[in-house]
Amino acid sequence: MRYIRYVFLAALAVVLICVALANRGLVTLQLLPPDVAELFGVQYGIDLPLFLVIFAGIVAGLLIGFVWEWLREYKHRAAASRKDAEARRLERELKRTRAERDRGKDEVLAILDQPR
Repeated sequence: MRYIRYVFLAALAVVLICVALANRGLVTLQLLPPDVAELFGVQYGIDLPLFLVIFAGIVAGLLIGFVWEWLREYKHRAAASRKDAEARRLERELKRTRAERDRGKDEVLAILDQPR
């Protein structure tokens, strides 16, 4: 399985390098559309190779997706945490109840009555 992962990563690297080499031309990224930039007096733009824009878009999309999914699953994590706390509380209560039940018994009998 490790070798399959290495082959996949090598193929992915070759594809990414080919995309980068094929898209080396410079493009201008502007902060605002020309009409809006003229209205506000902000003419901020930057020249970057196209492959950097493509890769940055992919990374930004992945990060947005991860954050979105993390926020979406919050209610499930909170419910699991509540159930875990409830299970710990019930285990403590069960131990306390067994200790009270076995208080007057012989130690050997109390040990034999405990579940495994």
